[in-house]
Amino acid sequence: MPTYLLKFTFLLILFHKCLCYETKVFGPGLQPVNIVMPARYFFVNFTEIDENSYSPDLAKNFAVEITGKSFKKDACRLWSNTLNRKDGTFIVRYKLYETCSELSINIYYKNKHIENSPFKFKGLIQPDQCDCPQDLQSWLKQYQCPLSYTQIVNDLKPFQHVDMKDQVAKIIDKYHNPQSTSFCHYVIKDNQIYRDCYGKHIGFNMFADNVLLSLTRKVVMPDMELVINLGDWPLLSKGTEPLPIFSWCGSTETIDIVMPTYDITESTLENMGRVTLDTLSVQGNIDRKWETKEPRAFWRGRDSRAERLKLIDIARAHPELINASLTNFFFFREKEAQYGPKLPHVSFFKFFDYKYQINIDGTVAAYRLPYLLAGGGLVLKQESPYYEHFYGQLKPYVHYVPVKRDLSDLVDQLNWVIKYDEKAHDIAKNARIFANENLLPQHIICYHAVLFNEWSKRISGEITVKEGMTHVPQTKFACHCANKENTSHEEL
Repeated sequence: MPTYLLKFTFLLILFHKCLCYETKVFGPGLQPVNIVMPARYFFVNFTEIDENSYSPDLAKNFAVEITGKSFKKDACRLWSNTLNRKDGTFIVRYKLYETCSELSINIYYKNKHIENSPFKFKGLIQPDQCDCPQDLQSWLKQYQCPLSYTQIVNDLKPFQHVDMKDQVAKIIDKYHNPQSTSFCHYVIKDNQIYRDCYGKHIGFNMFADNVLLSLTRKVVMPDMELVINLGDWPLLSKGTEPLPIFSWCGSTETIDIVMPTYDITESTLENMGRVTLDTLSVQGNIDRKWETKEPRAFWRGRDSRAERLKLIDIARAHPELINASLTNFFFFREKEAQYGPKLPHVSFFKFFDYKYQINIDGTVAAYRLPYLLAGGGLVLKQESPYYEHFYGQLKPYVHYVPVKRDLSDLVDQLNWVIKYDEKAHDIAKNARIFANENLLPQHIICYHAVLFNEWSKRISGEITVKEGMTHVPQTKFACHCANKENTSHEEL
């Protein structure tokens, strides 16, 4: 063999034995002093690998170790896990259970540090339970929150100089119907939370409580009052007097101020806790590549809308295109014999064994959409008057494929995505990119903070706590809220 070929062969062998992948490491979890959340997270991207070239050997040779010190000089109590997206990228999450110092994030490939690892951080790293509020404006910048959102600007446009005493009285007079509506009047005063709740079913106040408690642990919120609707349906019909009611769902026929849903908010605040379905977990628990997914649409859900029954009819007529079944009967119990039998719930992660996911409204918008977008399947979304806080940013045939409200074109749209498989795959990838840029925990916390901050600017008059309001206290937690100094990231 010629000498130059021997040298080339040697270099090729050496290339395969060494750390030969370029990597990018990014995400809010690499700013642990400034960005506090229930579970911090970051991404590791092996840039030369994609879904097609991915091999399980990558994950076998990839490892992350996160360490720190506690105030007792012991190892800091923390938990981490790695989610493998099977496309050359990993999501790393870690949760602190106490204040830590000297945090070190070590990322290995083939037992060697990847470029820039270890990531070391000076200063105190606080767990999310710490009540260590800081200046709001500085926090918004450190947390990398946008200055505003189009949806917030539009929702708050009717409100300028708002007398909340007058507005709350009107809301109570018009909407206090214990059998059909439930809502809470909140006051934030001196960064303490107080509330009065109205209605028969007020258990969902825990979701509103939790996001306000989370924010007031992180920042000194402006004094403000707000009314949060605890029901699924928005309350304020268009054409009526604008009243400042915050709701989890909006519609084209209403003018409520829209917040992120209680579902995605809970998954943000309970990340790596008791909630297992979130926009991060769904990305790391998908087994099949696009090419090996079943080329049919999948759907499971309860009977909360007539179109869901129609979907069953369509699926029975086209079993080669759709796998759809109901899991519970409540609204149409008399039709269970016709549309049953109901099937057991399926793990949400198994939805993505199929290429196509159908999103149909429930009682209002289907709150599963963020997870469908993140999961890597193509979403066929029913046209709907209902929307969540981010729907205005979605584009048909870019992030999803639209389906008429009555599902009359569902079969045609399915045949289209099957015929144009490459385009369908691109739409599915765009949806995941959208979720990663708009629907991860950092984004949900930012949206709440920006919304409430902008709302506080529109309130006129003094904010007072009405006699008899319930105080919502922070849970006691041992913390060290020292000044955060020397927080730069050292690259060794």
